Amino acid sequence: MEGDEVRTELEMMELILGVANSDERIRGVMLAGSRADSSVPKDCYQDYDISFAVTDMKPFYNNPAWVEEKFGKPLIMQMPEILRGAEDDGNFCYLMIFPDGVRIDLSFIFDEAYTDDGEPVIVLLDKDNGNGFFPPITIDEKYWNIKPPTALDYRSNCSDFWWCLNNVAKGIMRDELPYVMNMIHDTVRSNLHEMINWHIGIQHEFNISTGKDGKFFKKFLTPELYAQYASSYSDGNYENIWKAIDAMCEMFPSLALSVAEHFGFSYHNDEEDGMREYLRITKR
Repeated sequence: MEGDEVRTELEMMELILGVANSDERIRGVMLAGSRADSSVPKDCYQDYDISFAVTDMKPFYNNPAWVEEKFGKPLIMQMPEILRGAEDDGNFCYLMIFPDGVRIDLSFIFDEAYTDDGEPVIVLLDKDNGNGFFPPITIDEKYWNIKPPTALDYRSNCSDFWWCLNNVAKGIMRDELPYVMNMIHDTVRSNLHEMINWHIGIQHEFNISTGKDGKFFKKFLTPELYAQYASSYSDGNYENIWKAIDAMCEMFPSLALSVAEHFGFSYHNDEEDGMREYLRITKR
């Protein structure tokens, strides 16, 4: 990152724990997300997802001055609860990016407000030795974002992928670029991502995460498959969009057939054949 030198993880941990140790109202500190997951490669762009367990929420609720005093003035700060007009439910969060590029998502939790959703968590500080605000924390299968498909999951995915391509084609012919891009990325690509996840899940016994929006696909796909996946993105030129569609239409069935073979599912070639023909006659 350009600008100020990025603070190291050690420096950030010293700062965070220093703030917590100096305030008796803060009884514990948790680190969550990618920095708590040893399988995720570390880099300077990872957020610090920090939770402070406190005895009283009022001093910390909608009090950016306190946060700036302790952590410095950020380049930008967002307070989601204020933007949503939410009532005090025992949670409050400050999302902050600092001049050196460090991002801290600092949450304050009170009493029973913490919910364990299964994502990686490390307890950095517990002043009450397990007798305070932190409930038992587990890291279980809920965290892994790949689940084996049911026959209906698989059938619906394949049907949606092929069917929704007709909307893409019509949008291109009508010169409706925003609609085309949204349909490709929000609908068709979501089905492609799901099929890719199942393909990767099979190879790792469904005990793996490809990250949010498949951000770790490159790590788990072969170079050839990843290059094919990368070619499914395009700019706003319709000729290039057609090429991206062709790339998706080549990648999807090869993955779908391998997934079907593994689980004993049926792949409906007639859907693929029908849509390929529709795309051909629409494009001409």
